[in-house]
Amino acid sequence: MIPFRIYTLALGAVGLAVAGYAMLRRKPKTSDEVERERRTWLSQTGRITDGTVIDVQEITPNGHRAATMLIYQYDVAGVSYEASQDVTYLRQWINLHSCRLGLPTSVKYDPHNPGNSLVIAEGWMGLRQ
Repeated sequence: MIPFRIYTLALGAVGLAVAGYAMLRRKPKTSDEVERERRTWLSQTGRITDGTVIDVQEITPNGHRAATMLIYQYDVAGVSYEASQDVTYLRQWINLHSCRLGLPTSVKYDPHNPGNSLVIAEGWMGLRQ
């Protein structure tokens, strides 16, 4: 009879542990949340350099929502970078019709990874209009 009680208690403890883990575990972040955190981090800690807007394109992947991409280029330590930023959710801060070929801009980039950059974030805008 005693082993039956021990097994019951052990099974109950395991059940409580699994239920606690399921309730308290972190939910995975969406890609939009990850991108927002990246923009916030770069706008606070990134270095600034001069760049140029190359193009603004509307991209519609297979059945997904349309994305507005701002394509720009910049130089860091003699190396040229060409990058794009999805500005779909940042449209209220910029006028995309004024973004033309050759528009000068400021670019914030990660000094440890200069390919990680942005032109516009929630609290910062590098476009010179």
